[in-house]
Amino acid sequence: MSKHQFAICTDNRGYEVSLEIRKLYEVLPDADAEKHAQIRVIDESGEDYLYPAAAFTCISLPDNVVERVISAHA
Repeated sequence: MSKHQFAICTDNRGYEVSLEIRKLYEVLPDADAEKHAQIRVIDESGEDYLYPAAAFTCISLPDNVVERVISAHA
């Protein structure tokens, strides 16, 4: 099981500059954000920010796909 988590943006209203609909984003663990219905992702700037969790759908990827996605960002 991979330690990396991913989500797809399904609603970028209000964040059009930072988020793209249907794009895959890496999710960073943030228990405090979850308490406030937010999710921490690495956005278009390459930095991690908080966004409404409702704007994303979390997904599971096979380990071999995760490895390829992570290495593509290296």
